[in-house]
Amino acid sequence: MELFLFAFASLFSIINPLGTVPVFVGLTSDESSIERNHTSLLTAINVIVILVISFFLGTYMLNFFGISLNALRIAGGLIIATSGFALLKGEFSKHKGMKNQRVKKDLKTRDKFSLTPLAIPMLAGPGSISLLITFSQEYQTTQAVIIIVSAIVVVGITTYFILRSSFLITKFLGASGINAISRIVGFIVIAIGVEYIIGAVLSIFKMIGL
Repeated sequence: MELFLFAFASLFSIINPLGTVPVFVGLTSDESSIERNHTSLLTAINVIVILVISFFLGTYMLNFFGISLNALRIAGGLIIATSGFALLKGEFSKHKGMKNQRVKKDLKTRDKFSLTPLAIPMLAGPGSISLLITFSQEYQTTQAVIIIVSAIVVVGITTYFILRSSFLITKFLGASGINAISRIVGFIVIAIGVEYIIGAVLSIFKMIGL
């Protein structure tokens, strides 16, 4: 249960589906309720598939590129911390590329956007992917794998319900409420990123005998 809560809390904080709510509302404003629910479901499924693939192929990716676990921890920690700073400063959409004029133009002509930009990079971005690759190196027992995959699925289900309720959430919390929650989550995400960097640095010091 402790590993499940840790994996769920870490993934949920980094993915931050609440921060995606305003973007989702904007993208689906012309859709019917049934269409929005369908988009929410497809987005959640895409997120789960992307994260599960990242978790199981993480070891092979590291071996293929010759990347050490400590290097991944530092790089992932930097990415996660950067995402946290973007949340803290209220620039989450800009950080994910949603302010880019090319992206905006593409969205106007795109019929479906459950895979991009919602699943990638808004939700399953570099931060969550690097976190799961690190998990794949640290937790390799059958029980741990099942627990982490379960956490991924639960995060996906939670994301689905948040996106499905996005219009109600926006109406209840308002833009300022969502922004305030995102800033709090951003602080937590920064702490997660820093923790990974510290862990990698300490591991390197132990390896060289310091």
